[in-house]
Amino acid sequence: MASTLPTIQHLIDGQLVSGGSRSQDVFNPATGLAEKRVLLADKHTVEQAIASAHAAYPAWRATTPLKRARVMSRLKVLLEENAEQLCALLTAEHGKVLSDAMGELQRGIENVEYASYAPELLKGEHSKNVGPAMDSWSEFQPLGVTAGITPFNFPIMVPLWMWPMAVACGNTFVLKPSERDPSSALLVAELALQAGLPPGVLNVVHGDKEAVDTLLLDKRVQAISFVGSTPIAEHIYATGCAHGKRVQALGGAKNHAVLMPDADIANAVSALMGAAFGSCGERCMAIPLVVAVGDATADAVVAGLKAEIAKMKVGPGTDSANDMGPLVTQQHLDKVRGYVDQGVAEGATLVVDGRGIKVPGHEAGYFMGACLFDHVKPGMTIYQDEIFGPVLGVMRVATLQDAMDLINAHEYGNGTCIFTRDGEAARYFSDHILVGMVGINVPLPVPVAYHSFGGWKRSLFGDLSAYGPDAVRFYTRRKTITQRWPSAGVREGAVFSFPTNR
Repeated sequence: MASTLPTIQHLIDGQLVSGGSRSQDVFNPATGLAEKRVLLADKHTVEQAIASAHAAYPAWRATTPLKRARVMSRLKVLLEENAEQLCALLTAEHGKVLSDAMGELQRGIENVEYASYAPELLKGEHSKNVGPAMDSWSEFQPLGVTAGITPFNFPIMVPLWMWPMAVACGNTFVLKPSERDPSSALLVAELALQAGLPPGVLNVVHGDKEAVDTLLLDKRVQAISFVGSTPIAEHIYATGCAHGKRVQALGGAKNHAVLMPDADIANAVSALMGAAFGSCGERCMAIPLVVAVGDATADAVVAGLKAEIAKMKVGPGTDSANDMGPLVTQQHLDKVRGYVDQGVAEGATLVVDGRGIKVPGHEAGYFMGACLFDHVKPGMTIYQDEIFGPVLGVMRVATLQDAMDLINAHEYGNGTCIFTRDGEAARYFSDHILVGMVGINVPLPVPVAYHSFGGWKRSLFGDLSAYGPDAVRFYTRRKTITQRWPSAGVREGAVFSFPTNR
């Protein structure tokens, strides 16, 4: 029997189109009910999108940076005007509370705003008289067809990390958003068309591994951006590079918050609550681990967190009174519960157990309450793995150096923070910690749009981070030109040595 659910299509060459014989349900995590179906692109459909981007590239490359920037400026306005609809779509498919959805959208808009500075960002460098009557300059030229593969946890913001800067730099783009919550990214792309982006410059295809593999293998795709888990990031980086593409692949995280004995515990607890349980912990910058220096510090933070968790309200994201919504899918809920089971089995102390929470009227939703562990040890699975759920663990160490040794030894190096009143400790921590993004009394040190986002170690594969100045470098290549106009009527002899300025 054919599905009667609304169908989410692909956007290719400025038109909504069907493509692929497969589809899958898109669920509302708060109810557990399928509300839409999304088409899954086959190889042919993805190749159509690539062909559209390839055909649109010459004219878009020739469009002046100022005209490209004006499209971004108009898109910013449209995103603000359609914020309510965008956030409602995001919450209905992801589950996060509306206030968090609005924050995500705002961070995405800031990246669109940054892309609207394209004429300034793309200015080259010029040197006059590098030699006799000789000038030299560099230009930043676009690559061609570029692509992005984005995760479920930020279905609006992460695509806006990628394609606005890519197209502002003169490239065309194929976006493959997460098939779990695809509607908001598609609506943003439709708004971009309203803003004046020509058909084919941005194409959106929904899909799974078949779509990803097509993007990785097609020779017309020059660069790929990815955000997701580390195993997939590593695969995409290796495969893309092996096929001659420029790749940036952002992977997983296990972010530690160091709590010093001199910290303002009450303020630190408030900050940690949002950092650990905001968006149900489904953030690569979430804080799943607190490293308390000294038992007294640990006892105080555990008591504070336990009291605050008891006040939390968990329920559908559409209710503004709720602090935390559901997890994204039943499968992910089962996975996170399994991690909590494993933490108990491995000997951590479960101070708060959120596994049995029930939300009246939403019994089939994918809800889980906040969980708090104490006495987490480095060998435990809940210490090593990225759980991506509302699970916070507290570790106990004797010194700041012990805390830093733990962090520096971990395979991930995405984000970290320290809570302290001691400027010397903060400076030492930020200078010597082997992590890409560091907060001092800031639990989620996510860079603003005019800086760049990226971790170290197995949290980032590639040499350039996402958005900000690094995005300009990633989506362009430098061309250096040297010219000389000899004086008329002057004949010069041949020079067989390498030219110098001596």
